[in-house]
Amino acid sequence: MSHQLLSPFRPQDRLDDKIAVITGGNGAIGSATAHRLAALGARIVVLQRDCPETTTSLLASLPGNGHFVVQASVTCSDELAAAAKTVEAAGGASILVNAAGFTKPVPASDLNALSDDLIDDIFAVTWRGSFASIRAFAPQLASRGDGLVVNVSSIAAFTGMGSNLAYAAAKAGVDATTRALARTLAPSIRVLAVSPGVVDSGFVTGRDAAFNERVGATIPLQRVGTADDVAAAVVACATSLRYATGSIFVVDGGRHLN
Repeated sequence: MSHQLLSPFRPQDRLDDKIAVITGGNGAIGSATAHRLAALGARIVVLQRDCPETTTSLLASLPGNGHFVVQASVTCSDELAAAAKTVEAAGGASILVNAAGFTKPVPASDLNALSDDLIDDIFAVTWRGSFASIRAFAPQLASRGDGLVVNVSSIAAFTGMGSNLAYAAAKAGVDATTRALARTLAPSIRVLAVSPGVVDSGFVTGRDAAFNERVGATIPLQRVGTADDVAAAVVACATSLRYATGSIFVVDGGRHLN
């Protein structure tokens, strides 16, 4: 057998027997990611703050078996710890995708509209929530010796432009966490991020078809992103890009070049 075949972190085509936990799994990017991971054999655990019944149709639509939902808010560490115990009892997570997020459009020039409460809410979900989720699931990810965390970030983290300044700052924090934990959790856990630009997902209110058409014309690849574009990048982190950690993969059609 060649040395190459013995090398850890080599690419893989399937995710059979792996459990993937997706925070914000009921959102557009979370749902698209669930479909792609399940198609490769992973069991999906949707972690969401809403009642489990809201995810029934998503779970039923996924290929494969054994998918389930756990109700927990990423802003509550006690609920995350309980969720981690539930997943561990079911076999333990190998993949954690942090797709939970929250924002509200506020022009960068309107300093007063970016209230303290809004700033705190955005950071609680976007930065603290992603960190707390990693903290809760890190022991079981590490115990597999080949765990993976993928944080859904945003190009707002380095362009400073987006729905509002607090969201951009929170995503910059996600990028910093990705790099820091990639170093400290290696080699048993790889930590990566995917960084989309404008995505046609309904995540940011007020971005309708006309907005997408107008902005899409300014992007080098001539359209805004889709949730599936982001999901495909997440799956690549789990399959093709396995000799990578601490990296932030930009998936924006070239918008950050403008």
